[in-house]
Amino acid sequence: MTGDRDTSLDPADWSAFRDLAHRMLDDSIDHLEHVRGRPVWQPMPDDIRRQFRAALPQAPSDLGAVYEEFARNVVPYALGNVHPGFMGWVQGGGTPVGMVAEMLAASLNANAGGRDHSAIEVERQIVEWAREIFEFPPTASGLFVTGTSMANLLAVLIARTSALGASSRRSGIGDARLRAYTSTATHGCVTKAIDIAGLGTDALRKIPTDARHRIDVGQLRQAIHADRAAGLQPFLVVASAGTVDAGAIDDLGAVSSVCREEGLWFHVDGAFGALAKLSPKLAPRLAGLELADSIAFDFHKWGQVPYDAGFLLVRDSARHLEAFSSPAVYLRREARGMAAGEVWPCDLGPDLSRGSRALKTWFTLKTLGLNRIGAAIARSCELARYLETRIAAEPRLELLAPAQLNIVCYRYRANDPDRFNSELAIAIQESGIAAPSTTIIGGALAIRACFINHRTRAEDVDALIDATLKCAAAIERQDAQSRSNVNTFA
Repeated sequence: MTGDRDTSLDPADWSAFRDLAHRMLDDSIDHLEHVRGRPVWQPMPDDIRRQFRAALPQAPSDLGAVYEEFARNVVPYALGNVHPGFMGWVQGGGTPVGMVAEMLAASLNANAGGRDHSAIEVERQIVEWAREIFEFPPTASGLFVTGTSMANLLAVLIARTSALGASSRRSGIGDARLRAYTSTATHGCVTKAIDIAGLGTDALRKIPTDARHRIDVGQLRQAIHADRAAGLQPFLVVASAGTVDAGAIDDLGAVSSVCREEGLWFHVDGAFGALAKLSPKLAPRLAGLELADSIAFDFHKWGQVPYDAGFLLVRDSARHLEAFSSPAVYLRREARGMAAGEVWPCDLGPDLSRGSRALKTWFTLKTLGLNRIGAAIARSCELARYLETRIAAEPRLELLAPAQLNIVCYRYRANDPDRFNSELAIAIQESGIAAPSTTIIGGALAIRACFINHRTRAEDVDALIDATLKCAAAIERQDAQSRSNVNTFA
């Protein structure tokens, strides 16, 4: 019979493992401390990429050798969102505090689906804090999920069950003709949520936006009335607190009024913008957020918690529980022992097996404090306004969407602007100096700079402008050379 010592997966030499683990931690801290000295991003060479097509490992390998491979082939080719020059999409930069907290969470290896243990209490603490941040009542419930995409899906499912009744979980939606409403600027995950919820994407009405990229409340009201007149059942409005393209915030108070008058569930996609509540300067722009029936947001964006740490906050915990609770004999609750302590997180969402996302959030909020995090959020919006001034001072650039929060959309003036700026954004990324993304604003392709990273400074904005002009000049030379070649062979 094989002995226990032969089947254990713990290291045979704890001392050697400790030394290597300390080196890994030191290297990780060095990586963050000196991140500014490295490229934001660089493309992975083909020979490195081929190494990730290796055969399935059957025999053990030396940990030190695997770590060396990680340092050589993984670290240099990361996306770069920890870098202060990363301005693409909406991705937080994380913190050293969150990094070590993630390590501590891994050491506990807690399943945060339920039962009576510390990881559950940590998550309940975050729920309480979220209630306070967003001015929700004591009846509110909350749940950590992967991100706002999942949180939006859960909100749609809660709203669907609220509209059709708990019996719909057994009988299905039948011939219900539910209709939901959002703006044309809302993130695509809302459409996907409606699809996954079994309603069909035609059930989501896309309402046009006004000049500030906010949902047109008048057209929203008209669409609801028209659908009712057609025999349809409006049930949900999804407003945005920080749209992905321009950072716009819908008139949440006005949308809330429509929902109350029409008896609809009022959900807010606040992926990054909801946490502007932490800044006294920005919080007034979110007036009406406290009236929502549910809010989806990410601690891993402006909260700077390492990925992933999405969150759903629901005003009425009874509605939340009604949508997901599924009693089972193996999940029986007791008054004492390890199976005590209702309500469990698995009662509020689809996952029974869940990692402890709450611990790194708990460490981040307790260690840094809301005031410091809020100041970093406000600073990122100031950097967006600084970029606007740099664009306004440069005649070769034009602003396509002014900063409402932390996002600036601009482009280089060119004869074929969409093609040129698409190439320009890639060239800036490949320079390793800065990493913006692109989007479409008013039918035109824009270079999009989003300020989320707490490490970003004014000098990084200057570097983005310098890289934009330098890379644009290089593309112009290439275009001129191409035209010259065409003329030569004509």
